[in-house]
Amino acid sequence: MSQLVQPQPLLAPSSRPAVRQNAVAIVVRVLVYTVLIVAAVSMLVPFVWMVFTSFKPEASIFRMPPEIITLEYTLAHYLRALTRGRFNLYFMNSLIVATTATVLNVLLNAMAGYAFARLRWRLRETFFIVVLAVMMLPGLIALIPTFLIVKWTPFAGGNNWLGQGGVGWLDSYAGLILPSIGNGFYVFLLRQFFLTLPSELEDAARVDGASEASIFWRIILPLSGAVLAVVAIFSFQAVWNDFLWPLVIVQSDKMRTIQLGLTLFRSQHRIEWGVLMAGTTIATLPTILLFLLAQRYFVQGIALTGIKG
Repeated sequence: MSQLVQPQPLLAPSSRPAVRQNAVAIVVRVLVYTVLIVAAVSMLVPFVWMVFTSFKPEASIFRMPPEIITLEYTLAHYLRALTRGRFNLYFMNSLIVATTATVLNVLLNAMAGYAFARLRWRLRETFFIVVLAVMMLPGLIALIPTFLIVKWTPFAGGNNWLGQGGVGWLDSYAGLILPSIGNGFYVFLLRQFFLTLPSELEDAARVDGASEASIFWRIILPLSGAVLAVVAIFSFQAVWNDFLWPLVIVQSDKMRTIQLGLTLFRSQHRIEWGVLMAGTTIATLPTILLFLLAQRYFVQGIALTGIKG
């Protein structure tokens, strides 16, 4: 008795383009991930080299071929970095300046973003366009005007009411902190996030008699933890890593920030690479720790911040 052979179903002509599209999508995804991995490795290699160099003896730093796995690791560079000059003071100065500037940036830029997103007032869109236009200007353009404003601040640093006779806010915490307050990008980011929040929450609060300040503090801010974390990370990293502005206004050793303190490990004729790498590693720890603590909110904030008009 002969067996009946069941005919194999053939792919319908309409399914072939779908298979081809799936194959193209897989290839594109592989290429994208490959590029991202290469970019991530290229950014990670200098950091890894810095960390391993900070533990190597001076004689092994430039040994060729480079050695990563070795038994000669030492903590001598870290001890010298922490005891050279007043490195602990420089670290605390940076921590005070960056933390204070971050708190003020989050609060003040959130207020500005709320005003642009939720409040109705004349010339609101015009002023927002001005804020966006300021974002296009290089920061170096404002360096000299900011310096003059800080130096000629009335009743500060021995100045009279005309801003003359003293040094103003030069070589002070106020001079380091206040110029970093306010950022058009932060205002834009917060405004775009506030636009995504449902207005029914505010309407219900107004019906219950809540003021605009109460709505901002009790409703808007508690719902905006993700985007506030993004602004806090960006602000802290920018102020902590700033070198140019402290270099311009700091005049005494007691007001040095950690970025200026790293220059102590470099002289005119010699660079102590091991100590410099150890100090740089210490200087990167706060920003890395902050990002790790707020990573979940950071990713969520970037994802939730839309481009609603």
